[in-house]
Amino acid sequence: MSEHGRLARLQQEVHRRTPIRYLPEDSLDRIRPTWQQARIGRIERALRRAKQGDPGGWHVVGSSASLPTAESITRTVAGQELVLWRADGRVHAGPGSCPHMGALLDRCPVFDGVLHCRWHGMQLPPEGIGAWRTLPAVDDGVLLWVRLPTPGEELSAEPTITPRPPLDRAISAVAARALVCEPDDVVANRLDPWHGAWFHPYAFSDLTVDESASDDEVLTVDVTFRLSRTWGVPVTAEFRCPDARTIVMTIVRGEGAGSVVETHATFLGLDSQGLPRTMMTEATIAHSDRPGFSLGRAMSGVIKPLMRRTALQLWVDDGEYAERRYEIRHRQQVRQESGSR
Repeated sequence: MSEHGRLARLQQEVHRRTPIRYLPEDSLDRIRPTWQQARIGRIERALRRAKQGDPGGWHVVGSSASLPTAESITRTVAGQELVLWRADGRVHAGPGSCPHMGALLDRCPVFDGVLHCRWHGMQLPPEGIGAWRTLPAVDDGVLLWVRLPTPGEELSAEPTITPRPPLDRAISAVAARALVCEPDDVVANRLDPWHGAWFHPYAFSDLTVDESASDDEVLTVDVTFRLSRTWGVPVTAEFRCPDARTIVMTIVRGEGAGSVVETHATFLGLDSQGLPRTMMTEATIAHSDRPGFSLGRAMSGVIKPLMRRTALQLWVDDGEYAERRYEIRHRQQVRQESGSR
């Protein structure tokens, strides 16, 4: 083989083994406008299709790591206070108020699986007591779920959990942010991938929706995840909605194939002004078959905070998107109601 041929083969091998590409970031005046592709009717149609997925009454209420082994936490779903604690290797949930005098059951000690109210030490076992009945709950290894009777939903035995990489060979991190909007607005944000290159040029570039592989159930996107202004990692990803409150991005080709980003929207209730509040909870579960990824897993204590910070940085922008979407819709509703009087 000639020297030129050996060099070409070496370059091909380096290219195959190295996912990072030299892809300088374009300035905004060079990015192709995407507003014609981001058709409002198409996004709304995909949202209607997503809303047909029945969550079965299951709501994400936080990360697995947020629940200690010997102390309770409280959450709110649709205006209902809930308490969660661990017992016998499982997570349990119940009403957030103590049945004795209504104390909030937050940060209560757990002894031998029994929750003890901090006000007077009332004992609340996993099976419940009297009218204080516990609720189905699941810890899937990344997220906590609680099942509540929810209008329009048929209760299911388990939550719908999207296919994930093996957790013992992955790095997972969870970020959460409360927003003034409805769950639909969080899901709709992810059903509009066309905004990525314009609204997040620091994070994404070279974004194209593969129309031949997309429809109302799946969006297939070729995109480069930016590492810096000059380097990036190109991948192909699919966006799907396993239920009405969840949208999942799965990398199907490129570095980290099989990795997922799950975005869950949990309705918290109305605030003091009557505006809806929704908790966006995003779980990133990263995986790679590259030998160096095992080193990354060994350093997960350093990497996970960086993953959370990156997700929250994106949701500073995407939170603005979701809240603005709700604000526009709310204004239209107010005008229509005023005009009908």
